[in-house]
Amino acid sequence: MPGFLEMKVAGIALDPSSNAPIVVLKDSEGKYVLPIWIGIMEASAIAASLEGVRYSRPMTHDLFKSLADTLGVKVVKIEVVDIRDNVFYALITVEYNGATLAIDARPSDAIAIALRMNCSIFVADSVVKEAIRVDASKEPAGKGMVGFEQDKEKLKEILEKMSPEDFGKFKA
Repeated sequence: MPGFLEMKVAGIALDPSSNAPIVVLKDSEGKYVLPIWIGIMEASAIAASLEGVRYSRPMTHDLFKSLADTLGVKVVKIEVVDIRDNVFYALITVEYNGATLAIDARPSDAIAIALRMNCSIFVADSVVKEAIRVDASKEPAGKGMVGFEQDKEKLKEILEKMSPEDFGKFKA
């Protein structure tokens, strides 16, 4: 059984070369930073949860939470379990009617759900080893990733300038 490292969402960053959103995961010791390139809609969902934004009508991940709560489904954890050809794979582990089920998911969706359901995020050791990552203990001071908390206006400007056609350009 492979080992897992618990990680938290450190924020959302923008790839400086493409302006593509990246969810940034960081382990509790602050040793590893794991970037996962995601779609703009998933970035928006993750950012909304991080910022505590509530919409008047439920968005997709809020709907998932509402459905799970209504049916008595408990989301136990999410796991980023694999990376193949730079594509990440995740599982959402749920408990329902005494059974534990693992549901295939994109990491971006799983992370957005984990934030709403207040459950842990784990990354397989093999993914941490294989993925592009930053060893935070060796990162030079002042060269960290810029996330929403540090550059909210830049993200807002990018989102406002995007047309509906632009949203299809990102693949997660």
